[in-house]
Amino acid sequence: MTPQTDPRQIELLDAVLPHVAFDGWTEAAFKAGADDSDMTLEAARDACPRGAVDLAVAFHRQGDAAMVAALKDAELAEMRFRDKVANAIWLRLEVAQDKEAVRRGSVLFALPHMAPEGSKLIWETADAIWTALGDTSDDVNWYTKRATLSAVYGSVVLYWLGDDSLDGQATRSFIDRRIENVMQFETFKSAIKSNPLTKPFASVLGQLTSRIKAPGEAPTDVPGRWSRGG
Repeated sequence: MTPQTDPRQIELLDAVLPHVAFDGWTEAAFKAGADDSDMTLEAARDACPRGAVDLAVAFHRQGDAAMVAALKDAELAEMRFRDKVANAIWLRLEVAQDKEAVRRGSVLFALPHMAPEGSKLIWETADAIWTALGDTSDDVNWYTKRATLSAVYGSVVLYWLGDDSLDGQATRSFIDRRIENVMQFETFKSAIKSNPLTKPFASVLGQLTSRIKAPGEAPTDVPGRWSRGG
């Protein structure tokens, strides 16, 4: 689930965004945004201890929240599940609106010391999509679904940033191709499980992974848990 964003950060974000296109998610943009808002620089630092980095994170999470809201209003009932996922990814891009802010964020989170946070944010997006689409998995599939979708979404964003096709049609086609790749992999996994030669190996692997469970409500600082075997 996407963490709640401090309302003060949202106020600052609105003021900082016009500067991000020119200065990126930098200290210069942060100070300019604080100056444009009704907040003192001291108060801005209290709301965002890491300055523009905290606002870049807030910008991403704001997009996730907007996507979830849009999915609630979307007509998805008659869609194949793969089309629901594709639609969710496209909605996430649409609600971003400020493409240059996303581009600048991609540069920021590509830095070695920021890469872990960037990966965490993409994981949050994947989790938001699966949760919004009603995923109820509570085993290792909880992780594999999100890991796979994180990889798909990350590649889609990079493609979208360079896409100048009419109405983003090239990106939409790219999304469909990536999801088709995932579906082919799922078919391959099913074939391994049913193949007499590989079935014993798949069975052993299944027994090992059956102990892996999705994160519970508590504790919240642990990525998963192992169940106790009998």
